[in-house]
Amino acid sequence: MASCSTDTARFEAVPGPSRDNFSGDSEENFEFEHASCFICNGYYGPCFEEPVCATCHTFLFPEELGSAQDIPVFSDKTDDGDSGNDEPTDLFSGPERRSSNQGGAPQPAPPSTPPPRPDPLAHRLELLTTPREPDNCSPHIVECLPPEVFSYLDDISLWCVGNVCKRWRQVLQSYKTGESWHTYTLRRWPLYKPICNVQDWFSVYTKLIDSCPCKICLVQMSQQLQPVGEENSWRRHRLRNELKSLQIDPPEGIEVLPLDTKSCHWMATITGPVGSPYEGGIFYLYLQVPYSYPMKPPTVRFITRIFHPNVSRHGDVGIDCIQHNWTLALTISKVLISIQSLLTDPFCQICMEPEVGRMYRNERSHFEAIARMWTWQYAMHDVLPPCPNYS
Repeated sequence: MASCSTDTARFEAVPGPSRDNFSGDSEENFEFEHASCFICNGYYGPCFEEPVCATCHTFLFPEELGSAQDIPVFSDKTDDGDSGNDEPTDLFSGPERRSSNQGGAPQPAPPSTPPPRPDPLAHRLELLTTPREPDNCSPHIVECLPPEVFSYLDDISLWCVGNVCKRWRQVLQSYKTGESWHTYTLRRWPLYKPICNVQDWFSVYTKLIDSCPCKICLVQMSQQLQPVGEENSWRRHRLRNELKSLQIDPPEGIEVLPLDTKSCHWMATITGPVGSPYEGGIFYLYLQVPYSYPMKPPTVRFITRIFHPNVSRHGDVGIDCIQHNWTLALTISKVLISIQSLLTDPFCQICMEPEVGRMYRNERSHFEAIARMWTWQYAMHDVLPPCPNYS
């Protein structure tokens, strides 16, 4: 195993057994059932060991950051007295467009707008209503595929290819080096900072992606789709000041990084509070900040599995300040601080996972043992990177 010379105190916060020694026979073992979607129970299709199937995910967690009517909350333009009932006069961009104050001289057409993105919900509905043709491909056709086909796949698809069988793993290793997986890892988890020397970045990538409760959310995070409409100056200045404050005086145990130029997608890390069963773990969160911010709250999800009554198996956070009582006084920093305090003192009157809440109230020691095991298994990859996997 790689040598480690710093942060030895991190090892004192975790139990003695190795993470590979946890078995299904242990009384501290707990896993959510992902054989079917926990929303529709498999009615709309298989979930492929994910907590939510693709159809329910499209309904409940759309890729768009907000609807069009939520965007113009505040605008830089002044009110011109238009009631909004008149017919639009400047939406026609054809060459026959005329101007009334220039004697009918043709006006230059405005710049063309990009084509609209396909509606993912309509696509899912089409898949549900269209019969699928039977697959008649020979099982030996994969033997004839050239390695260059990997250049058309994204990193998650490449990772899936590498986990099909040993032969595909060997083909993938001959085409993608460890440095490539190093790049993929830091591109998808830019806040990942290993303490030890990493020998096998493919294994690190595997551990990180296995620790994520929902891979569809990882794909959404990497796509970085922008909302419909334009950003207003209030949101831009507000986020700029918040980011500056976070960089100058960051809260203890919290790190935040915008992923795009418009600051619509953020990644954050929260270090498990000392004295809690999450101590020693680093939990990754994904934030979506709509154009209507700060009038509307950001969307916050854990992209690291965590055993907590107020965090669903999909990673959604059940915290009152972003669900019902959002105010203009709240900021991204305050939201993350509230989530960090929730790790020390869960709110069990209303739970995202009732079974976990009952365990916290009635079997506190059992709950803490499972939460500590999940922290060790899913949130401590910076301390103990996996050894090279030659299988």
